[in-house]
Amino acid sequence: MPRFLTPEWVAAFDAALAGATLPRLGAEAGLAAAGGHFAVRQEVRGGPDGDVAVTLRAEDGALRASWSRLDEPAGDAPGPDVTVMLSYQDARDLVAGTLTPAAALAEGRIKVRGDLSVLVASQTLLAAAQPAIEPVAAATTY
Repeated sequence: MPRFLTPEWVAAFDAALAGATLPRLGAEAGLAAAGGHFAVRQEVRGGPDGDVAVTLRAEDGALRASWSRLDEPAGDAPGPDVTVMLSYQDARDLVAGTLTPAAALAEGRIKVRGDLSVLVASQTLLAAAQPAIEPVAAATTY
């Protein structure tokens, strides 16, 4: 399995997401997320490969993940609805399950900018995708 937060790891994560069965988000998801089209960008600083971003896009009932360096231009894709900023260690702990998103927020270990309803909706979809992405997390090297 590729090392955590490398382009190869994000590609494996993206492939696992393609096999996930996701629920439809209703009006309770919030205005930005209810339509099922949104983006969450996770900016991770201090990793072995430098500062990187993983963008999770929800489109047409599917989740897609993409990788980029923070110092590269964003390209033509629309900007994220919400951005989460955290350290490499905290990102690693979140994936490993030793840190919960709620605890990370409460402890000030992550910073969030944008529409929080989108962040909540993305967590709902990732929880539903857990059976599909679990093998990636279990085989991840750090």
